[in-house]
Amino acid sequence: MPSLVLPPLYAILDPEQTKSRAAERVLHDLLEGGVKFLQLRVKSLPSSDLFELARRARAATRSHECKLIVNDRVDIALACDADGVHLGQDDLPLEVGRKLIGQKIVGISTHDLEQAREAEQSGADYIGFGPMFGTTTKNTGVTPRGVEMLRQIRAAVNLPIVAIGGITEQNVTQVWQAGADSVAIISDISGADDIVSKARRIISAHPGA
Repeated sequence: MPSLVLPPLYAILDPEQTKSRAAERVLHDLLEGGVKFLQLRVKSLPSSDLFELARRARAATRSHECKLIVNDRVDIALACDADGVHLGQDDLPLEVGRKLIGQKIVGISTHDLEQAREAEQSGADYIGFGPMFGTTTKNTGVTPRGVEMLRQIRAAVNLPIVAIGGITEQNVTQVWQAGADSVAIISDISGADDIVSKARRIISAHPGA
């Protein structure tokens, strides 16, 4: 398949991080804000409820020409006809995920140079790399990697890189400049009073905008 081109912002919809807002309201605002690549990340819902949310997210993203990636769950990604799946280091091996999902997008979380190289050699379409900075969104058990290690990853692999972890509107430019093709931002967007404007500002801040 052709090389994947990632937009500047890789949005993550996590119902546990949307505060008191309904997940579908946040999804609507992200899409209105210009998001073109969105991951649905849900850890706590029963499979039936997750499927329903994924199905509605698929309809909404499709109407906005936004790609939908499902975190962890290859079965849900297939069931809702998502564009792909994102796997962590403790999820299904990449080769197994690829066998199940075929030519759809497969992204892999990485935390160091060895994992990034292995993901590329194993056929990932993109890698997530982080955590870049300290983050309260997810306990990864990994110390912050910082922009210098991101530069090392960028020099070592040709895959598109999504940087994640503690990225905000204030520090996003240095992350792009260090080699990230895209940035995953959760708390700084989902906690904003105006998600639509926040997303638009971040996207327009990219040097190529």
